[in-house]
Amino acid sequence: MKEEQPQWAGAMEPEDWQFLKRFLLASGSLKALAEEYGISYPTIRSRLDRLIAKVRAAEEPGPVDAFHRQIRILVAEGKVDRVTARKLFEAHQDALREHGSEGENQ
Repeated sequence: MKEEQPQWAGAMEPEDWQFLKRFLLASGSLKALAEEYGISYPTIRSRLDRLIAKVRAAEEPGPVDAFHRQIRILVAEGKVDRVTARKLFEAHQDALREHGSEGENQ
């Protein structure tokens, strides 16, 4: 019986899966992984920390819609800064309120 894919797994990009695979094959050794990638240990540690943050963002409990979840993931990946994310959240909330009030007036 195949179980449904966890929500965090859907947030992973192909390069995230490749990193996880290599991490597992290196028996969880960040030092070995850094050597394999040819980069420094702190760089590998930073990559792992971003991946952890991404999983947490995707699994964060509470009433979060797909838009908010995606923005949190982009922040975790370092693709969007927190100030910009907050502005996007606020604009999204405003748009939802406007759309909701327009629908009530029709």
